[in-house]
Parts: sequence; C-alpha cells; structure tokens
Amino acid sequence: MRAANRLNPSLWWKLSWQLSLVIVAVVAAVIIGLCIWATTVMSPNVAMERKITSLMVGAVARDAQGKFEIRDTPELSSLRQQNSGLWYVAATVDGASVSYGTVPAPYAELADLAYLFQDADIRGSAGTNEIASVDNVETVVGEVRILFGGFADKGWPVLAILADSYPIYISLIAIALPAIFFAVPRIVERGLAGVSDVARKASEIEPRRHGTRLPVDGIPIEVAPLVTAFNGTLERLENEFRKRQRFLIDAAHELRTPIAIMQTRIDGMPEGPDRRRLLADVARLAETAEQLLDFERNDQATDLHGTVDLVEIARTAVADLAPLAIAAGYQISFQSEVASLERSGSPSALPRAISNLIRNAIDHGGNAGMITISVSADGEINVADEGPGIPAEHRELVFEPFYRVTPRSTGAGLGLSLVKQIVANHRGQVSMTSNTTGTQVAIRL
Repeated sequence: MRAANRLNPSLWWKLSWQLSLVIVAVVAAVIIGLCIWATTVMSPNVAMERKITSLMVGAVARDAQGKFEIRDTPELSSLRQQNSGLWYVAATVDGASVSYGTVPAPYAELADLAYLFQDADIRGSAGTNEIASVDNVETVVGEVRILFGGFADKGWPVLAILADSYPIYISLIAIALPAIFFAVPRIVERGLAGVSDVARKASEIEPRRHGTRLPVDGIPIEVAPLVTAFNGTLERLENEFRKRQRFLIDAAHELRTPIAIMQTRIDGMPEGPDRRRLLADVARLAETAEQLLDFERNDQATDLHGTVDLVEIARTAVADLAPLAIAAGYQISFQSEVASLERSGSPSALPRAISNLIRNAIDHGGNAGMITISVSADGEINVADEGPGIPAEHRELVFEPFYRVTPRSTGAGLGLSLVKQIVANHRGQVSMTSNTTGTQVAIRL
C-alpha cells in the first residue's frame, strides 16, 4: 500500500497546486495587464521621471548668495550626454527657476509657470510632437518642480509603473495568496469528499456480507461510472459466489446418502479389524461432509443478532464432549469468572465454534494432560491443552480451509477455519498462542 501511495499521485495535491498556480498566474496577468493599460493613458516619460528626479535631488543647491542653482554633477552630465535633446526647467515653489536646453516653442510660455504645477502630462500640441512632463521632488532647498522632456530613450514605462504601484499589488498579493493556498485545497477537499467516503466504504466491504454496494449519490459525476462499474463487479462476484455455495451445499447433502448406505452395509459385516477400520473411515467421511455443510451454511448465516449466554454455551459444549476427551486420555475442566454472560450472536453458530475448538484440542493435544475451557468476564473464551504445540510457521495457516499441520492428521482441516469464519461473522477476533507445553486458542466477542 505504501509503495502504491508513492507511485500514485495525489489528486487532491495535484488539483490544489495546479488551481492555485492558475489563479496566481491570472492575478499576475491582471497586474501586468493593468500596468500595460496604464502606459496608454499615462505619460510616456513616466519611466524617466524617477531617474531625473533622483538626479535633481543631488544636483539642486543654493550658491553663496542664496540663489537657487543646479550643479553639474557627474550623473547629470552623463544624462545630458546620453540625451542631446534633453531640456528641463527646475523651479522652486516661490518662483525661482533654472533651465537647461531648448524648451520647445509651444511649451516656452509654461517655463515661467512651472512652479505652479505639481504633476502634469503635457502633449497633443499642434506645434510639436514633443511630450513634456512635470514632476516634483523634495530636495535640500525644499520642494522643486521640474518641467522636462527631450529624452532619446524613454525606458520601460511598464516597469516604472510596476515599481511605482507596488504598494497596491503587493498588498493585493499579500491578501490573495494566503486565501488562494488556504481556500483552494479546502474547496478541492470538499469536492473530493464523496470520493473519500466511497473509498472508506469500499475498504469496509466484507466478502461474506452480501448485498453491500457503494453509494453513487454525492460523488462527482466523473467518478460515478467507476463506482457503478465497481458495483456491477460486486454483483457478478456475488452471483458466482452463490453458485459455488449452492454447489458445495448440494454436494455435501448428496454425500450423506452414499455415506449412510456404506455405513449400513459395513454394519452388516462380520466383526473384525477390517470392519472397525471401515467404520472409522466412514465416520471420518461423514464428519467431513457435515463440517463442509456447516462451513457453507455459516457463510450464509443471518441469525447473528440473537441473545446467547456464552457461559452456558461453553458449559454445554464441555459436557457434550467430556466423554470423548476422557476416552482419548485427557482430563477436562471448565472455569468461568461469571455465572452468566450474555452477548448478541448466533445461537446455532457459536456452539459449533466452541465445540470445534474443543475437538481440535482433543485431536491435537497429544492424548494426555488437561484440556481447560474458560470464560472471562470481558467475553473471552479460551480453550487450552497441554500438547506438543503448533510450530510457528503453521499458526496462521491452521485457520485456512483444509489445511492440516501434518499430512497424516485425521481431521479434514475445516474445524479452525469454521471457528474463524463464525467469529468473523460476529465481528470478533481469534488468537492463538502455542509452545512446546501446549496450545491456547482464544475467542473474543
């Protein structure tokens, strides 16, 4: 299962990260799209505003007489060399100004008024294609307003707008990303909740509980065909299982007649070793047929909700099989922590399970020692013998149908398998502990 989980990708994880990535990409595309749209309505000089204002911060000053001036700094000189058509008018808020370059004639009259504008985009004049801008900057001499234009390379307006609008989109991303990565996985999880519920119910399906089907309601329509196909497979498997059960039950019934005829004929034979061996073989064959019939009948058991007294069932089984145990060379005892212990279960199947445990102890206990049957107050029934024990490699296999520890074993190998089946039908557990001093099998209901 772990290997399968490593090889099979998680649909929840795949959908979550892909949807989150798509939403993030959409948000990023919207931000970039808005910036591109902004370049169509804002000044083409927007990319140069930050550059020229940053240069002016270090260049503006006042001379010894307190007159406003712009010093020729290396950075400003480099900008002038790169842009031969550069012009600007820098003015303080009190009207003092300094200009550089040739101001286009349509804008010449604005040079003396530059101090009145805090921010402006000036274009569309019939007399020039030049686009002018006004921006303001805080300097050592106070607020300075700059009217400028004539850039040969106007830079990347989109990047400038992104840089200027970062408080907006950073805040948007800071709010959106946690919401996306928290909400999308929750939405996907809720969308797949029906699938998880179906998977859980599928894991709870038991082979012997027929008629169980996976629900189709509430699951995504894309998954519904898979569930429907699975239910159809269950239906076909159950039909084939019923055919097998009916065949085995009919075969076990049919065996009764020839076995009875054989026993009658053997009974009429003269006394002797051959007659005794044949009677023993026929008895073993009859017991195998009955166990096979019990095995298949129990597979179809429906009387699982009756009220049974575990103490009384165990005591009766001990009383019925005590003569057989004593004849085989054992001592047998019964112990109970309580006088009565009622449970919900099958009045017909549970006695068979306890009887089979005692018979198994008689058959494999070494024909010596004590067989102890005990009932605890918490509903555990123990059958213990003092035989040679069961090797570790056989302890799980002995509960499989027709499995025998030794090929020469006289049993059919159905006793413990029937016990396990009955207990499983009652949603109980069977456990075994064994060593060289004996074997103990416990049923807990």
